[in-house]
Amino acid sequence: MAYVGIIDYGMGNLHSVAGALSALGARCFVSSSPEELARADKLVLPGVGAFPDAMRALRDAGLVEFIKEQTKLKPLLGICLGMQLLFEKSHEFGMTEGLGLLAGEVVRLTERPSKEYKIPHMGWNSLCYTKWAKDCALLYGIPEGEHVYFVHSYRAVCGEPDTLAAYSEYGDEVAAVVCSGNVFGTQFHPEKSACVGLMMLENFLKL
Repeated sequence: MAYVGIIDYGMGNLHSVAGALSALGARCFVSSSPEELARADKLVLPGVGAFPDAMRALRDAGLVEFIKEQTKLKPLLGICLGMQLLFEKSHEFGMTEGLGLLAGEVVRLTERPSKEYKIPHMGWNSLCYTKWAKDCALLYGIPEGEHVYFVHSYRAVCGEPDTLAAYSEYGDEVAAVVCSGNVFGTQFHPEKSACVGLMMLENFLKL
């Protein structure tokens, strides 16, 4: 049974993530302590809010270097803002350095006059697979075109194409699922994405 540490830095939808993982049979706990989190065999980095505030909170908690070191040893899943934090930098409220686990940057969704593309991007959208989707363990058994639930105003632009496993169209190409080594990320909320999201979380637990 997977033992999952959910990283608490004061900006995540922690308990809904914990509830979804527990429903799948995982043993999970929420903590901001590197010592406690180091005992987990998988880590989840959720997030809701602004990128600069999140990075400041991670630094204050002594979690930045900890997360970088842990990904050499075990899988890490970033969710929503947590996925954006995996990249090198964000332009939200100025430029802020991220964790740098994935090459690329985070930029604001493009403002458009069409009512179809309001910001934030909120609601269900379909997944389009890249040629690297087959190599991403999160997507095993999930058909292309399934819908997942988004809430965000910024999007990641991958610096290395093979990091991008799936995207959604919302005026811009929105990086939806990223994978590289032990590092995984979803821009959407799998815990709010019904059966499809639970399948992805179950795939993560099976790693």
